[in-house]
Amino acid sequence: MADPIVAAIAFDGISPFHLSVPCLVFAEDRTTLPRFEFRVCAIEDGPIRTDAGLTISVPHGLSALDDADIVIVPSWKNLEVPPPAALIEALRRAHRRGALIVGLCLGTFAVAATGLLSGRRAATHWAFSDQLRALYPDILVEPEVLYIDNGDVVTSAGVAAGLDCCLHIIRARYGAEAALRLARQIVLSPHRQGGQAQFIERPIARTESADRFTHAIDTVRKTLHATHSLDSVAATAGLTRRTFTRRFQKTIGTSFGDWLTDQRVALAQRLLEATEKSMDTVAFEAGFGSATSLRQHFAARLRTTPAQYRREFSKNAQERVAR
Repeated sequence: MADPIVAAIAFDGISPFHLSVPCLVFAEDRTTLPRFEFRVCAIEDGPIRTDAGLTISVPHGLSALDDADIVIVPSWKNLEVPPPAALIEALRRAHRRGALIVGLCLGTFAVAATGLLSGRRAATHWAFSDQLRALYPDILVEPEVLYIDNGDVVTSAGVAAGLDCCLHIIRARYGAEAALRLARQIVLSPHRQGGQAQFIERPIARTESADRFTHAIDTVRKTLHATHSLDSVAATAGLTRRTFTRRFQKTIGTSFGDWLTDQRVALAQRLLEATEKSMDTVAFEAGFGSATSLRQHFAARLRTTPAQYRREFSKNAQERVAR
């Protein structure tokens, strides 16, 4: 079975940091994770000069996009100037073949120039959202989200959100467990899926004063099937409800209730992917109590049902095996 091909676009003046985002996720050889054939494809001939003063040699041109499964534009320059016609056509051609097109950060501008986002939702760096909206008024720009997945076209906000977006692509195509393993390897917190209230979960600093707080959160993670109230977890942490709430918001970046629901949804995803357990059993083990509650939270967070999620994951897995 051939490894999926991921192609990242490089151009003169690119930021090496932006280019490194898809490299980190898709180019590393990790034996316990999905493998990819990763290509960096240059728009121009010859060495590429980065905005950091480095010069890199890029082995592929735009023709290497013709059999790619995923095409990523990590960033863009000269936002008021349309991308070269050759790039626009290469992206359109890849899309017609069924490739996933991804615009990270300002790369959304290059993808927008192809017309593939017309009438659709898109994300980009918040500071450039108004400019994207002005240049392409037929695009619904949502500056408050970290990434948007339209199925065939994915766009993301700023640099760090590009990592979340790439991790989401792993999750969507290879499952929550694969995304979780990858996140642990690159020391990145698993990113929330779903609607507009998305957060980057910051790791908890382990200091002497935070030991009980950290222990309380770790205990919840390990016992998601159990009942956990804000008061009971605050008591375990040795804090008042108010102090715990304030510290949790500052440390994690969201409320305890939203975080707990996200943790349970992620566990339910892994159970649906890896087991044939009934919906009632999955709901119980993930801490939702009933299949009805599980369906409600899947609809709110993932905009799908648990049964549909399981079918789609099984279908995608079969398609990968058939390649």
